[in-house]
Amino acid sequence: MGKSMFVVCFLITCKSFGQAASEIFLFDLSILKESITISNPKNITNHEGYDNQPSFHTDLPIIYYASFNDEGRSDIKYYNYKTGETKSLTNTLEREYSPTLTLDKQFISCIIQRDNGAQDLGKYPIEGGEPLNIIDNMIVGYHVWADNSHLALFILGKENKPNTLHYLRLPTKADTILAENIGRSLHKVPNENAFSFVHKVTESKWFIKKYDPRKSVISVITATPSGEEDMCWSPDGKIFFSDGNKIVWMDPKKSRTWKDVQVSSGAELLKDITRIAISSDGKKLAVVVAE
Repeated sequence: MGKSMFVVCFLITCKSFGQAASEIFLFDLSILKESITISNPKNITNHEGYDNQPSFHTDLPIIYYASFNDEGRSDIKYYNYKTGETKSLTNTLEREYSPTLTLDKQFISCIIQRDNGAQDLGKYPIEGGEPLNIIDNMIVGYHVWADNSHLALFILGKENKPNTLHYLRLPTKADTILAENIGRSLHKVPNENAFSFVHKVTESKWFIKKYDPRKSVISVITATPSGEEDMCWSPDGKIFFSDGNKIVWMDPKKSRTWKDVQVSSGAELLKDITRIAISSDGKKLAVVVAE
């Protein structure tokens, strides 16, 4: 492939994944009954180019994320917010995205984007090493583990077909399509046997929904607050949603009213917010902003 053709293909790939230059800031998070505040921002990437898709380890003070290397390929890095150290989990000729701790805590699963156009799902041992392939017959965009052997998948549509939400049973390879036109945020719902997703029903009507695999039921949680799609859950079941230049929250168990997250320091850093993630103890909030 000639250099000019590679650049064209690379730009198309970047556009499809929304890979604008970005940084990840880590805030202290205070969650009270009716008041939520973030403070003490720290740029944990401080690296020119794409740094995105933060994901916390459930037990350790570690954030995994995808980061472009000098060759323009994405590797998985991780940052220890107790020691301040950054290390690389992968350093490959592929491109890895969406790092996610598996529920057995032995692997980091991620999208592996290959030069032939494939976007597989694989997993790397948490201490490093060669990956194991999980899915290589679909174009996987994003994923969440329902349990150790069941997955929810964002599958990219081909030839102008819509993106779809799949529920895959790994032991039997049974694959069920649950919805079309979904967003990229897939998350387990705290303290429930369910996962959530954003359903773009029409151009103007987007809803946060959840699927209960045991009952095979999809139910509506609430409408999204804007035409954005990035969200996460706090451990106590509150929804946090990135709304461009601010973060809003609501407690679906109590009301359907969105409230602003208060920013005691670092408000000027919150520009073009996309992905957000909360630590399992509810004390840290990772926010992706434009570089």
